[in-house]
Amino acid sequence: MTENPHANGGEGNAVPAPRDTAGEVIRVRKGMFGANNGGDTSGYGGLVRTITLPGAASRPYGGWFDEVADELEGALEEQDLLPGNAIEKTVVDRDELTFHIAREHLVQVARTLRDDPALRFELCTGVSGVHFPGDTGRELHAVYHLRSLTHGRIIRLEVSAPDSDPHIPSLVTVYPTNDWHEREAYDFFGLIFDGHPALTRIMMPDDWQGFPQRKDYPLGGIAVEYKGAQIPAPDQRRSYS
Repeated sequence: MTENPHANGGEGNAVPAPRDTAGEVIRVRKGMFGANNGGDTSGYGGLVRTITLPGAASRPYGGWFDEVADELEGALEEQDLLPGNAIEKTVVDRDELTFHIAREHLVQVARTLRDDPALRFELCTGVSGVHFPGDTGRELHAVYHLRSLTHGRIIRLEVSAPDSDPHIPSLVTVYPTNDWHEREAYDFFGLIFDGHPALTRIMMPDDWQGFPQRKDYPLGGIAVEYKGAQIPAPDQRRSYS
């Protein structure tokens, strides 16, 4: 039998490295598409997958990660904010640095990351919504991708909120480009960004019920109705040719 050169993480392996076993297990999934009661017809009904979130990293983080962490913590202390109250945990996973921030301190941390000369994360390229139904008490996550054009660095901020209280402060006053991104996260995940200038749906109709990218949203059998909409006659439709 020929040995698989990628079996032990060899060079060129496209499969992500296994995460540290010290991570947080939030769910065990069975089957391919979450079908229950024998309804999985994919052929993968016996698949069992443990959903694990990476745990907090310990110092040294490596490279410039420690420099950014030290500067951020020092800058927050100068503002009389204890870093431990604002930064819930620091994660280094797959060569990426993520600060998990308490939502009540999100705006202050983001402004510090933007304005501090040693940090200068001037650009937020968007916010992504995530839904982990098994992550009890913090089912909804918002992930911000920050880039420092000055120092050529990329980090992430992550904030969580429970399904029962899906409120997160808006970052539009710090990063105006988040205007549409926050509307999209609201539209698809139901995250409410307090302080947003016009938090309305951006993709779905205004009267749409539910949030289509939540994990508990039905995959089918949904009644579709666009109130007040009408389909024009064929000879009145827009032509692109």
